[in-house]
Amino acid sequence: MTLQKELELSITRRHFFSRSARGLGATALASLLNASTLAHGQGRAKRIIFLHQSGGPSQLDLFDPKPKLKAMFGTELPGSIRMGQRITGMTSGQSSLPVAPSLFQFAQHGKSGAWLSELIPRTARIVDDITIVRSIHTDAINHDPAITFIHSGSQQPGRPSLGSWVSYGLGSENQNLPAFVVLISLSNTPLNDQPLFSRLWGAGFLPSSYQGIRFRSGADPVLYLRDPEGIDRSTRRMMLDGLEKLNRLRHEDYGDPEIETRIAQFEMAYRMQASVPDLMDLSSEPEATFELYGEDARKPGTYAANCLLARRLAERGVRFVQLYHRGWDQHNELPRHIAMQCKGTDQASAALITDLKQRGLLDDTLVIWGGEFGRTVYCQGRLTETNYGRDHHPRNFAWWLAGGGIKPGLVLGETDDFSYNITADAVHVHDMQATILHCLGLDHTKLTYKFQGRWFRLTDIHGNLVKQILV
Repeated sequence: MTLQKELELSITRRHFFSRSARGLGATALASLLNASTLAHGQGRAKRIIFLHQSGGPSQLDLFDPKPKLKAMFGTELPGSIRMGQRITGMTSGQSSLPVAPSLFQFAQHGKSGAWLSELIPRTARIVDDITIVRSIHTDAINHDPAITFIHSGSQQPGRPSLGSWVSYGLGSENQNLPAFVVLISLSNTPLNDQPLFSRLWGAGFLPSSYQGIRFRSGADPVLYLRDPEGIDRSTRRMMLDGLEKLNRLRHEDYGDPEIETRIAQFEMAYRMQASVPDLMDLSSEPEATFELYGEDARKPGTYAANCLLARRLAERGVRFVQLYHRGWDQHNELPRHIAMQCKGTDQASAALITDLKQRGLLDDTLVIWGGEFGRTVYCQGRLTETNYGRDHHPRNFAWWLAGGGIKPGLVLGETDDFSYNITADAVHVHDMQATILHCLGLDHTKLTYKFQGRWFRLTDIHGNLVKQILV
C-alpha cells in the first residue's frame, strides 16, 4: 500500500469517527466531568479513600496473632506447611528458615473481639467501625508486579488503575477538582526505597482524562498549575478560549477523543487554580482536628497531613483518593521499623474513620487500608530474641475496610498456626476488586472497555463478591 493511499484511508476513518462523535461530543465532555451513566446499581459508597501501605505490612505483627509460635522460636518451618511453595530469591539461598514469633502483644478489642497488636492502639479504638479481612492472597511475590496487580488487576504494566476504572464508571461530583487524586506520604522509617511509578495511577488504554492527578506537598501541589509572572487571570482566560477554538477546529477534522480530553483538562486546570489553594489551606481547621490526627497533620507530606487532605477531598466530592505510604518492606530489623511505621500511621488512620463518621461521610465513603502482600513467619537474615526480618508472603495477608457498604465490626478469614496458608474464607485480590466496585454500584463483569479488539475489565475473567463483608 502506498503512503498516499494509507493517508487517504486514515483521513476517511477519522472523518467517520468525527461525524459519529459530533452528536455525542457535548454529552461525552459533560460525562468526563459529571458522569454516572455506567453505574449498574445503587451503591452504598460514593467515593473511595485507599490507604495503600506500600511494601507489605506484617500480618503476623499486626492482625493475625499466633501464640503457639513462641514455643517454636528458631525451629525450622515444617515442610508440611510450606509444601514446596516458591519463595523469593532473598531467602531461597538461606540454609535455614527459622520460625520468628512476633515480639508484640495482642489483645481482643471491641464487640467483635478482634485481636489487634499493641502497635495499633488507635485502630483498636475504632475496631467496631471496621472489618478486618485476614485471608487475602495474591499471585505476585515481588513488589512491582504485586502493587501493579493490586491497583490494575494485572501484574503487567499498561492496564488502567482502579481509580481510573472508577472515574471512568462514575465520573466526578466536583467540576473544580479531578475525580482521581493521588497523595504520597513520607516514610516513618529509614526505609523509603520502594519506587512508586506514575503508571500505578495511570489510565492505561482508557482516555487519559481518567488518570490520577498527583498532589504534592509544598508551594505547588500540582505542577505547572500556577500562572507565570506577567500572566493574570483574564489573560489566561483569553488564551484558553483561543486555544479551545483551535482544538475544536482540529477535532472537526479528526474526531480524536483525546482532543476533547485536552480541552476538558485545560478547563479543569483553570478551575483548579482557585480550588486547589482553598483545598490545601488548613487554616480553617479547628485545633480539635490536629488533636485528632496528631501534630504531624500540620506538616505537609506526612501521612497524617495526607489523611486530613483525603477527608477534605472526600467532602468536596472527589471520587477516588489514593494515598501511598512507603516504608513497610521490613526484611531486616522489623520490630524497630514496624513500631516506627505504626507510630506514624495508626493515629491518623483511626482519625480519618472518626472524622468521616462525625461528619456523616463514612456511610458513603469506602476506606481501605492494606498493602500488596504480607510477610513470612520465618526469619530473613539472622534471628535473635529481640530482632528479626520477614520476607514477602503472598499466601495470606490482611486489610481492613470501613464505611460505604461494608459491615462494621467483623473479622473474616483464618490461617494456619504459622500464618502461612489460609484455612477458611480465602479472598483473592480479584475478589476484593470486584467487591470494591460493587460498593460503588459497579458490576465488575460489566465495567468493560474494548481495546485492540478485546473487551477488558479490572478483574480480567475472575473475581467473586466477598458477600460476608457486605451490608
